[in-house]
Amino acid sequence: QVPQATVALVQGHAIGAGFQLALACDFMIVADDAKLAMRETSLGLVPDLGGTAPLVAKVGYGRALEICARGRYVEADEAVRLGIAIDQVPVNDWPAYTAHLLEPILAAMPDAVSELKALLSGAASAPDQMARERSAQMRRLLALKALMTGGA
Repeated sequence: QVPQATVALVQGHAIGAGFQLALACDFMIVADDAKLAMRETSLGLVPDLGGTAPLVAKVGYGRALEICARGRYVEADEAVRLGIAIDQVPVNDWPAYTAHLLEPILAAMPDAVSELKALLSGAASAPDQMARERSAQMRRLLALKALMTGGA
């Protein structure tokens, strides 16, 4: 079973493990003071918590190499421009924005977001995407029917 959506809300610095943890989430929102970096190479090390694959998927190999090899900071506006984060929010607006963002996700019927995540994660490479969608929709309809009829 795929979990509900995970959202990284990054305010301030997310360096090394913090950046990689944020990249592991389904999507990232950054406050306007956010600075992201993988500085492991400056210590003679490499990122080792699974952050390299999502970074490459978001920005491409060349840009990911440049960010990691240089160990440079990616500020909030660049993170959005590169597709690392989906939005940048002023720190003062952070509580209201995050509540507005999360409300519909949290209000979704149980497992609907999980089904959606599973569909989207394989959409680009699945030759049977239409069949996957129909199957997921059937599961959702059966779950809704059970909910409305009390499981009967």
